[in-house]
Amino acid sequence: GYFEQVVRQCRYSSKDLQGIEFIDSYVFNKAEYIRFNSTVGKFVGYTELGVKNAEAWNSDAAVLAVERGELERYCKHNADLHYST
Repeated sequence: GYFEQVVRQCRYSSKDLQGIEFIDSYVFNKAEYIRFNSTVGKFVGYTELGVKNAEAWNSDAAVLAVERGELERYCKHNADLHYST
């Protein structure tokens, strides 16, 4: 069979909200093929398919706006929960 996985994570490097990074990774059969990193601000492809998807997704302003918004909507919104544990 095949294994498809999407991993979304927030990396907190300090209590300063500016030190938060949002990562959205797409994995197929244990190999990451594309990733969005909020620090970079765009998708980066790691395989032939990933590079093609990155080009398409980076040229779509609506897709990038959603990904860039996740840092505020998901990571910074939940920062208090992260720091309280």
